[in-house]
Amino acid sequence: MKTRYPILLVHGLGMKDTFFMKSWGRIDRKLRQQGYEVYKSKIDAFGSVKTNADQLKEEILQILKDSGADKVNIVAHSKGGLDAEHMIRHFDMAPRIASLTTLCTPHRGSPIASFIMRFPRFAVKYVAFWVNAAYRILGDKQPDSFAACEDLKRVSHLETETVNLADGVFCQSFSTSVRKGRGKADFVMAIPLAFSRFIEKNTVTDGLVPRDSAIFGAYRGDCLDDSVSHTEIVDFMVRSGKREKIYAFYSSLCEELAKSGL
Repeated sequence: MKTRYPILLVHGLGMKDTFFMKSWGRIDRKLRQQGYEVYKSKIDAFGSVKTNADQLKEEILQILKDSGADKVNIVAHSKGGLDAEHMIRHFDMAPRIASLTTLCTPHRGSPIASFIMRFPRFAVKYVAFWVNAAYRILGDKQPDSFAACEDLKRVSHLETETVNLADGVFCQSFSTSVRKGRGKADFVMAIPLAFSRFIEKNTVTDGLVPRDSAIFGAYRGDCLDDSVSHTEIVDFMVRSGKREKIYAFYSSLCEELAKSGL
């Protein structure tokens, strides 16, 4: 069953399609093989929420022009969900969006970002300068890793209480959590996971985003009933035997959108 509207995958912070990295692994390819019309966003990897929202708007308008569709379904990972939310709220794009599904998006911020921003401003700015320089080489148009980190700082529940994004836009969210076991992905997330648990003890987290921060709209719980890290859910450094389960999640997600008439 095909979705009524095209699906746009929006990547998170630091992710980009390069010769050594794919922002969504093979997920987009797998969905196309099943008959879904899928696009991948190419917004900046280290742009601020505001500039990325502007880039995302232009991408969607082009997709609508190319496909002939009236709307798109957005599936966004991590900071990509904040970029999409900002675009819908502040760039008059609600009429063009059928649904927004966020995966591991820090709607209430990330303790890692808050920890980084406690360092002296000049030190963070210095590191940000070199991150921006590197990502300009990789194709970012307006990289601003300092502003991006500011955008990701932890906020209170009261500051993000509103769940109705816009009339006519169906919103849902999923989280993941690192539970037990080790492997390649666990090694990748080992340091941020340790910091997250040190900063916010006894919190359930995917290594970067606490579960309570991922809640937005209709919260659906964890993507998989398994230990899945923040990066694994987008098919990056996935442990052996788990990849097919992740593909099955996306297939099920798209099938649900199709059955809902989206």
